[in-house]
Amino acid sequence: MKIRLILLLSLITFGLQAQDRMSPELLWQLGRVNPMGLSTDGQSIFYSVSHYNVPENSRSSKIYQLSIKGGEAKEISEVPAGQLPDRNLSPDKQYQLSAREVKVKKVTGQDFYPDMKESNVYIYDNLNQRHWDTWEDGMYGHIFVNRTDVETVDGEIDIMAGEPFDCPQMPFGGEEDYCWSPDSKLIIYVAKKKYGTEYATSTNTDIYAYNIATRRTANLTEGMPGYDMAPAFSPDGMLTWLSMSRDGYEADKNDIYILRDNNKINLTKDWDGTVSSFIWSKDGKKIYFTAPTQGTDQIFELSLPKSDKEKAVIKQLTKGQFNITSFIGQTGMTMFVTRTDMNHANEIYSVDLASGALNQITHVNDAIYNKIKLSKVEKRMVKTSDGKEMLTWVIYPPDFDPKKKYPTLLYCQGGPQSQVSQFYSFRWNFQLMAAQGYIIVAPNRRGLPGFGVEWNEAISGDWGGQCMRDYLSAIDDVSKEAYVDKDRRGCIGASFGGYSVFYLAGIHENRFKSFISHDGVFNTRSMYGTTEELFFSNWDFAGPYWDKKNVKAQKTYNEFNPINMVEKWNTPMLIIQGGKDYRVPIGQGLEAFQAAQLRGIKSKLLFFPEENHWILQMQNAIIWQKEFYKWLEETVK
Repeated sequence: MKIRLILLLSLITFGLQAQDRMSPELLWQLGRVNPMGLSTDGQSIFYSVSHYNVPENSRSSKIYQLSIKGGEAKEISEVPAGQLPDRNLSPDKQYQLSAREVKVKKVTGQDFYPDMKESNVYIYDNLNQRHWDTWEDGMYGHIFVNRTDVETVDGEIDIMAGEPFDCPQMPFGGEEDYCWSPDSKLIIYVAKKKYGTEYATSTNTDIYAYNIATRRTANLTEGMPGYDMAPAFSPDGMLTWLSMSRDGYEADKNDIYILRDNNKINLTKDWDGTVSSFIWSKDGKKIYFTAPTQGTDQIFELSLPKSDKEKAVIKQLTKGQFNITSFIGQTGMTMFVTRTDMNHANEIYSVDLASGALNQITHVNDAIYNKIKLSKVEKRMVKTSDGKEMLTWVIYPPDFDPKKKYPTLLYCQGGPQSQVSQFYSFRWNFQLMAAQGYIIVAPNRRGLPGFGVEWNEAISGDWGGQCMRDYLSAIDDVSKEAYVDKDRRGCIGASFGGYSVFYLAGIHENRFKSFISHDGVFNTRSMYGTTEELFFSNWDFAGPYWDKKNVKAQKTYNEFNPINMVEKWNTPMLIIQGGKDYRVPIGQGLEAFQAAQLRGIKSKLLFFPEENHWILQMQNAIIWQKEFYKWLEETVK
């Protein structure tokens, strides 16, 4: 009896120990906080919390109302009518907007041959035949307007009638792509009014104004060739938007523009950074915006200049080892936002606009985090091969002991111009990686925002150049520490990070014992021939592979092409590929796996036929993580 009791207590103790750090299953128990907005009276915040049921592969959400003063949130079945601003309702409440897809172009076999009901053929005579994870079927997202007075309704109006263009923008656009003018006379919307090959090779979205009375449309950003997006009005009716200056460059510096007295004014032209999002202050004198800076995403304050000749005054408002992920709204001198860091998922915070101090007001996941041991996250400055300072995040396992040796992973970021910040991913989760006993090295290598425009732009046309040397500088620098086991190092990444894995596999000189590449570019030539957003490859690859006179492009397709490195591969490799990934199409992963197998290299293909560039189904995500750590256990740990 005594022995049985001891065994039982031992099992209980082991179970408790097993739950003292993050696991894939625990990660999926976290509630996901999604802000819905600040109430119209400014006294409450509405938000939803989603939870996932892994066995049923389903999701459920609940809505909550929370006083801006904090306290206990109240669960509600729905937001009471009129308690949240309705951006689809015109300010004078006479018109209502809606968005839905309409058939504009003939594409399918049935479109051309109505009697062929069982056909499933698509017929194209131009590019943009597919985008992200969907084949073009002739349906386009359009904005509709209708009167709210049902007695005088004169019919619904498609403000883009017959146009083969989308609003909201595909594939990720939403309500931020359209709004009302304060006088209710104009509908302001974003569209890329290009078709086929022109659409696939351009980033030139414009902001349009549809006049309700005349039913005419005007292009408000005519002559501005890059992305124009996120239109919004100041409290006194001044149109504001985000704009990039160069066509084809999706990661260009993003600036805040205003339209004042018919003049387009770039408020952030002289500021060495790129804007992520913005919101006007209630008094209309300031703009608050988020931007990447030094491995984090922070709030900046822009004081509006009184004249076009004056420069805007910009200062950083918040500071710390965290990301501000969205604005919710402002009451008095308090702004409400969402915030993450590498140890915590999204929660809602208040920000004192005078001091920048933050205060957490939702605590959805505190109970889970309070039961587990968190990782130490350290900022480390690494000297690069060209003498620059590079911010590198180092994430340590819970209960880290510098006297022990740990397996270590080099994390390669995607994008390629996407900052390694204090993000909290439910797949590439540093907290989870560290909880399995790994040290993570995550450098902000060349080509990432938050360190000035020059640093950000250094990667275009140079995929296999300085950024690869930056990766090796980071892992070599951290490996000087006695607690890094040089015989147990791995290299992981997705998208451009997956390309980095394939490329480093040919030049790492036996630094790594294992590689993991998710949806990575393996063959730059076939990538150019099959990807959908050709503007990206035209910019980052410096042009098409057949342009033999283009020295920079030929470097991409030859010297910087991982397919030409395969003869130097000698290290185990896990290759992950989504079947519906049209950004980095299926051939990339299949080519890499076939090469590894034929070279006799220990390798595995993890294929998700119904996933795109990401893993969205929860059971697939759990399997992704189990296979990810199983592979590392076999090859590194």
